Amino acid sequence: MIGNDIVDLAIARKESNWKRKGFLDKVFTKKEQLLITNAENSEIMVWNLWSRKEAAYKIYNRQTLFRGYFPLQLECCDLEIIDGITFGKVCIKHQVYFTKTEITTQFINTIAVENVKDFNDIKTVENRKNIQKIAGIPSFFEKETSALRPLSISHHGRFEQIITI
Repeated sequence: MIGNDIVDLAIARKESNWKRKGFLDKVFTKKEQLLITNAENSEIMVWNLWSRKEAAYKIYNRQTLFRGYFPLQLECCDLEIIDGITFGKVCIKHQVYFTKTEITTQFINTIAVENVKDFNDIKTVENRKNIQKIAGIPSFFEKETSALRPLSISHHGRFEQIITI
């Protein structure tokens, strides 16, 4: 299973006031708020954590078919930067998802997987051809094998990423 999320930082700055009263308490756990407070760039950490939660939620939703808004039930931990890419985990109800986040001056992009080895099998889909939705969840129809593969679509502002495994 896979999930992804992308945040257009220009749009996030323009449309989201993460500093407003109560926002951090509604979206981030106390441990995550400590990461935000102690970060070199708190704004980037907010969207880094948000992107991780969204990517992991897409896997959780695919597995459980449960839709809802419950960001405090998803908790980011074990962040580690390797060669400019931030790796970490997101936990929800005893389930752990592995995350890989690219942070640029323009966007933040996270991919989440169930098994850390799955990062090696991620493929970018260049267009929306061969995408099918079943119960609102997108899948990629692979012509060569006639199989449906998990797919995750994310778009925000100027950016879009479609991935499969």
